[in-house]
Amino acid sequence: MESEDAKHAMAEVKIYTTTYCPYCHAATALLTEKNVPFEEIDVTGDAAARVDLARRTGRRTVPQVFIDGESVGGYDDIAALDRSGRLDELLKTG
Repeated sequence: MESEDAKHAMAEVKIYTTTYCPYCHAATALLTEKNVPFEEIDVTGDAAARVDLARRTGRRTVPQVFIDGESVGGYDDIAALDRSGRLDELLKTG
């Protein structure tokens, strides 16, 4: 039988941002509004981190959101996933 904690477990979410990016602020606001715990990684002024992020995602923009280690894109992508109901599915584990 599944425990209550397991039923409500959330996926691990990491979001790479910069301090001056309005889409980064929108993405963190969306996750906060949904009560999703996330780790925010600020890559402002960190050229090496930005190069690594581009290598991993194929994108040079922020924010970049990862759910359980998988890149799901930026703000527009997670907003579209949210509208379709898929974001909630991705955020659940198990």
